[in-house]
Amino acid sequence: MNSDQIFHLAAIVVYFVAMLAIGWYAYRHTTSHKDYLLGGRDLSPWAAALSAGAADMSGWLMMGLPGAIYVSGLVEGWIAVGLTVGAWLNWKVVAPRLRAYTEISGDSITIPTFLENRLRDRTHLLRIVTGLVILVFFTFYISSGMVAGGVFFRDSFGSSYLAGMLLVTGVTLAYTLFGGFLGVSLTDVVQGTLMMLALLVVPVIAVVRLGGPGETIARLEQIAPDHLSALGGSALTGAATLTIVSALGWGLGYFGQPHIITRFMAMRDVAQASSARRIGIAWMLLSMGGAVSGGLIGLVWFTETGEPLDDPETVMLAMSRVLLHPIVAGLVLAAVLAAIMSTISSQLIVCSSALVEDLYRIVARRQPPVRRLMALGRGAVLLVAVIAALLALDPQDSILGLVSFAWAGFGAAFGPIVLLALFWRRLTAWGALSGMTVGAVLVFVWSALDTGLYEIIPAFAANLVVAVLVSLATARTRGADRAVIDDEFDRTVAVVHGRSTGRGGAAGDDAGDALAGIPGTASDTAALG
Repeated sequence: MNSDQIFHLAAIVVYFVAMLAIGWYAYRHTTSHKDYLLGGRDLSPWAAALSAGAADMSGWLMMGLPGAIYVSGLVEGWIAVGLTVGAWLNWKVVAPRLRAYTEISGDSITIPTFLENRLRDRTHLLRIVTGLVILVFFTFYISSGMVAGGVFFRDSFGSSYLAGMLLVTGVTLAYTLFGGFLGVSLTDVVQGTLMMLALLVVPVIAVVRLGGPGETIARLEQIAPDHLSALGGSALTGAATLTIVSALGWGLGYFGQPHIITRFMAMRDVAQASSARRIGIAWMLLSMGGAVSGGLIGLVWFTETGEPLDDPETVMLAMSRVLLHPIVAGLVLAAVLAAIMSTISSQLIVCSSALVEDLYRIVARRQPPVRRLMALGRGAVLLVAVIAALLALDPQDSILGLVSFAWAGFGAAFGPIVLLALFWRRLTAWGALSGMTVGAVLVFVWSALDTGLYEIIPAFAANLVVAVLVSLATARTRGADRAVIDDEFDRTVAVVHGRSTGRGGAAGDDAGDALAGIPGTASDTAALG
């Protein structure tokens, strides 16, 4: 190991220690099962925004997007456009209602529990199926992140794949296991900030070294003029249109990603959604802009200097090694790890909630004590991590390609149902279950057909249509349930539009006032559910 690698490793050790320290802090402030799975609904706008962003982006932002731009140019940037628009709509449309509705409807702390309470599903079938879908998809999703961590250490430091994978898994597991949702969210704030700074600093220094923005663009126009075209330099053909539509379709996935929308549920109150949206979208625009510009500037840099670049996805890392002091370049490497680990930890918490809150509590004959629920939550995190690590032992069996597939799966299965549950009072449990099933199955079918159109688009549309039609055909909710459903829906609308006060409503009101004295809330509705 040379001196530069020692500096790099020292920076990563500092990063690991910081993550573990935050996890310990969160452990000291986690006293209940609700704290462990949802942070006590006490996230600030900054924490909610940066946590959602860091959980969302994974290593794709640090490596995948710059590499794609390096190879193909701005035509690959349509995914970034689709994701940014989808994230803005998610914060604008879903966040306020989900924050209010999940508290009003039985104080639900997971998406499956919310759907069961909201739709009065006494069979528990909807909650079980939703929990199982989350569990299966995320176990493989987590495994792909562990593989990425192993490959990162192997390629960056020459270590064995297994040692790198186990190290990343161990540190991530430690702060997630003990810190729970709060630990994950607080580490995400640090990780999200680190990712953004790395994506901004490296391109800026490269541009300065290349002679400024004007000179850099002029050189790029000489080297690869098509890279500056949003159509790749070609006419808008049918194939190009299909590619652009598919890329924009990624934005549909946001409405159904459990590890992202749980951040909305964890905010202190509805009024903070606006501030969190502005922070989150600003972070996203800066980070996306840095990733896109990094790919373009990297092409100019490595063409002009003649330095070799074996893997385009390492363009940001390779530039950081050349342009920055080794200890700062080590922090850029840590930012890549941050992107990987923040997503893994968020998904581990969602899997824990699926196992304990959505499956175990259904079969438990009585309400388990708080200490047992917290122990079970940590045990579930450990169990899922072990299974995912076993799947990741052989990198040849990795499913890194499942990242886009899982995004489509979650988005098509859950996205339309979440939107209908929040905005259409006539949705029924059978409508939700039917739509969810059709959406998930069609993702598999459409992917196998290989039509060139991203599978989330037809699957999302089919889910929406089926859920509406089946709901209209099965709208036979009993009178008492109908009255409570309508009451909860109306009170949610009132809270979101500022006509109600308290913890779920306007900022600054005392905790608990939103539901106090209102018939049919929390405990009352739980009894009816």
